[in-house]
Amino acid sequence: MKNIIVVLSCLFVMGLAHAEETVGESATATKNNAKRALKKGANRVKEMVCAEGDAKCLAKKAQHRMQETGDTAKDKIEEGVNKVD
Repeated sequence: MKNIIVVLSCLFVMGLAHAEETVGESATATKNNAKRALKKGANRVKEMVCAEGDAKCLAKKAQHRMQETGDTAKDKIEEGVNKVD
């Protein structure tokens, strides 16, 4: 009986040591996702109400997409670093 308790305790501790994401890292990832979603929504609203010429609106739309892609890449790199740690 003692051996079973010792083995289960060791497995439990090993399971905690191999967690992929800590609570803080998970919270950061959630915060980043929410921030990106808000920016994306704001950009879509700006694009819908764009009253400038077609070329200017398309240029702003392309700029928004590049910013969103850059933000996503930056956040995913940070999350990858956290998973390696």
